[in-house]
Amino acid sequence: MKDPTKINVLVACEESQRVCMAFRERGFNAFSCDIQECSGGHPEYHILGDAVKALDAGEITTMDGQTHSIPKWDLLIAHPPCTYLSNAGARHLWKGHQLQADRVMLGIKARDFFMEFYRAKIPLVAVENPVPSKIFVMPEHSQIIQPYHFGHPYTKRTCLWLRNLPPLEPTNIVEPTETWCPSGSYSHKHGEQHKGMFTTDRAKNRSKTFPGIAKAMAEQWGDYILQEDE
Repeated sequence: MKDPTKINVLVACEESQRVCMAFRERGFNAFSCDIQECSGGHPEYHILGDAVKALDAGEITTMDGQTHSIPKWDLLIAHPPCTYLSNAGARHLWKGHQLQADRVMLGIKARDFFMEFYRAKIPLVAVENPVPSKIFVMPEHSQIIQPYHFGHPYTKRTCLWLRNLPPLEPTNIVEPTETWCPSGSYSHKHGEQHKGMFTTDRAKNRSKTFPGIAKAMAEQWGDYILQEDE
């Protein structure tokens, strides 16, 4: 079996460090990267800057000022921003019956950013995003997961685009009771069918990976890497 300390993992567009630390807890040489400072409490594992540039590996500097030599990344897990791509935000593409060109261009830029990770020259790739709007013609996703598949009683449909990785298997299926950080189209006034868990910082909290999902990624994909042929 391979030595996890010699396997380099990049978790792109992640300030929470939940996935990064799940891999770290299993001994992998994992780093998070984001244009925001990390909120996960481990600046020594966080690259502050452009995640696309970090794809090239080489000499990287973490927030504690230390330089690390990464010859190559073995696994990429990316969480690119979804604001302009998601199906939930598609209503903003139209004003009346007029397609909003500026909003479409923002979506195209977001798709191009997404594709930087999807096409990254890294052997194993997982890109996470909500269900995208069809107007942007995204690649077909590999699977859809829900927080309630991994022990959290919420609904939040999340797509995974996988390359050379197996689909995630549910670890603890529970009954969902609420929607996690619903979009602006949801409101308490809509009644029980749209009941949701609202938070004070919706955008940031909605983007965080649930601990159960982060653990499943580290355990299932971590084991897959360790058991791969040399």
